[in-house]
Amino acid sequence: MSTNVIRVENMARIQPDEIPFQEASLDIWDKKYRLKDKFGRPVDQTIEDTYKRVARALANVESEDKRDDWYNQFLWALAHGAIPAGRIMSNAGAEEHKPATSTINCTVSGTIPDSMDGILRMVHEAGLTLKAGCGIGYEFSTLRPKGAYVSGAGAYTSGPLSFMDIYDKMCFTVSSAGGRRGAQMGTFDISHPDVIDFIRAKREDGRLRQFNLSVLITKDFMEAVKNDADWDLVFPASQAEIDDPETRIVFRRMANPPEGCIRDDRGRVACKVYRTLKARRLWDIIMASTYDYAEPGFILIDRVNEMNNNWWCEDIRATNPCGEQPLPPYGACLLGSVNLTKFVRDPFTDKARFDWETFRKVVAIFTRMLDNVVEINGLPLEKQRQEIMRKRRHGMGFLGLGSALTMLGIRYGSEASLAFTERVSYEMARTGYQVGIELAREKGEAPALAEEYEITQEMMAKRPEMADDGIKVGDRVKGRILWVRYSRYLQQFAETGREEDRKLLEDLLKYGCRFTHHTSIAPTGTISLSLANNASNGIEPSFAHHYSRNVIREGRKTKEKVDVYSFELLAYRTLVNPDAMPHAEDEQNRLPDSFISADDVTPKQHVDIQAAAQKWIDSSISKTANVPTDFPYEDFKDIYLYAYEKGLKGCTTFRFNPEAFQGVLVKEEDLANTTYRFKLEDGTEIELKGNEEVEYDGEIHTAANLFDALKEGYYGKF
Repeated sequence: MSTNVIRVENMARIQPDEIPFQEASLDIWDKKYRLKDKFGRPVDQTIEDTYKRVARALANVESEDKRDDWYNQFLWALAHGAIPAGRIMSNAGAEEHKPATSTINCTVSGTIPDSMDGILRMVHEAGLTLKAGCGIGYEFSTLRPKGAYVSGAGAYTSGPLSFMDIYDKMCFTVSSAGGRRGAQMGTFDISHPDVIDFIRAKREDGRLRQFNLSVLITKDFMEAVKNDADWDLVFPASQAEIDDPETRIVFRRMANPPEGCIRDDRGRVACKVYRTLKARRLWDIIMASTYDYAEPGFILIDRVNEMNNNWWCEDIRATNPCGEQPLPPYGACLLGSVNLTKFVRDPFTDKARFDWETFRKVVAIFTRMLDNVVEINGLPLEKQRQEIMRKRRHGMGFLGLGSALTMLGIRYGSEASLAFTERVSYEMARTGYQVGIELAREKGEAPALAEEYEITQEMMAKRPEMADDGIKVGDRVKGRILWVRYSRYLQQFAETGREEDRKLLEDLLKYGCRFTHHTSIAPTGTISLSLANNASNGIEPSFAHHYSRNVIREGRKTKEKVDVYSFELLAYRTLVNPDAMPHAEDEQNRLPDSFISADDVTPKQHVDIQAAAQKWIDSSISKTANVPTDFPYEDFKDIYLYAYEKGLKGCTTFRFNPEAFQGVLVKEEDLANTTYRFKLEDGTEIELKGNEEVEYDGEIHTAANLFDALKEGYYGKF
């Protein structure tokens, strides 16, 4: 623990949660979460007004005689660290000014059919979803590969990537009209014949920039990589291809196969083998692209489905745009995060501690708040509304982990930080499910848990232990039983040995739960920067303690560079030493050892932190392992294999590569060390450092942001 002594006069005057908001934080609140009328005039005069609007909207879901009481409790929770996600903060209670918006962050498209009519129908649905402010994910490997014959058109298809371009342009157009950048995720199966094109898609300047991309990785593929085995790239075969003696046919279990596909007596789909290559060769292509372009990420889709609480009634193939919510077709989920810095007492001293009692109280009230968001979801599609009402998914997570650890004197990535992270996740999950039971008794359980389901052979194959309990094919079993007894996640409570956890499972089985999923750790970039005064993003350490954020400003031709400071640095300067700074040469102004940033954490430590949280997170986690630009490629390759061995559901990395693109967060030293070359109309070339300012077309830009906007093709299009 840190031994720095806080000045008594400062402690008497100010506490960490009273530190004034920095200008960048207030600016983001004003641009993204402050309610304004159609003339741009503020309706919310202060951040507290924003909290009051949200608290009132959520309390109005309660019975009339309890609304004022819950309003006060919700307002207390908001002031003590509960931060609903951006769509809730922006749109709850805002019906008078923007009635066609949603409070839901995360959705997944319906399955995209392998037909022109189906593809364009899903574009239409996606446009309506994005217009309402929701992010959306899609699986594109349902579409036949490039060059495949389309009998109805008498032609050959241009392939899934060409159709992704349509979705990309649609998203850019819709987000431009709505003033908020649209968010999309595209997933793609590792066995699809066009998977290499998918992996390399973003190497083309300006292509698919409205998408995050992730490959759906299976256990079979990972084992093939480890064993240096062959890997077949396949797609469901037509009857003509099956009858062709020169076509190699294999049978595979597939999710979302095209209508009319041919199956064997075990339900496997007949597939044409388009190409066979070494699994390690494909693995190397993924790793090289991720190293240079930070994409694709990968989703361990077998693990996702194995650990899904709704394992018996869902087959998940896609996630929301940042990957923390794996969802079924038309699935939807709302988000919220608890600011961990709010519970640190006596920071930067040898008495620093975490207030678990207040944390649990905030989580309990926040759980009810998020459940109420389901009632005012504002989703544009009927199938989305049916999904969220039937399962009532929400994803509560936390932000400020890195900042809180620093304030506690714990180094991010250390054994102590892993233990703290696991406990935070456990206490959140445990408290949330206890409230879920209480809400089920008061308001009713999630309908999906109250329904009865006929047991199929496929369900028995997923959970063979059901046979040991006397369940057989054809039996009808209540969803609540399938959920509690056979959820791989929930059964972890039975393994703790704690009496209270055993009792929790008994009550879940007896009364059900208000929701099927409770926890998820999202990236909280603008929420952290604004309402949490730049506490660290989600589960991450602080990116740096003084850095730049590239933000989109309506009407500007490039992104704008904004200086920001980490919350822990602001707190340390306020409570301990106003002259402290990162990399200070004199010892007196040097920061404690717990002040580390993302690049000080090894990739394996990033994975270890994610694994510590994942045990008690019932959905997933969006986390990025940042690595320095000069990080060796051979070491980098092992990160994803390590993530697989640790049982993660997915993994993403980021390495600053100015030749590819500018990230949202940028360190000054990276910009200062990068030279950008511009070619003028007369053929002359000029060179500028990334952090130098340049006047172009009547505006001042940083050289890095101007170069990126011109290269990517978005200059002047915001």
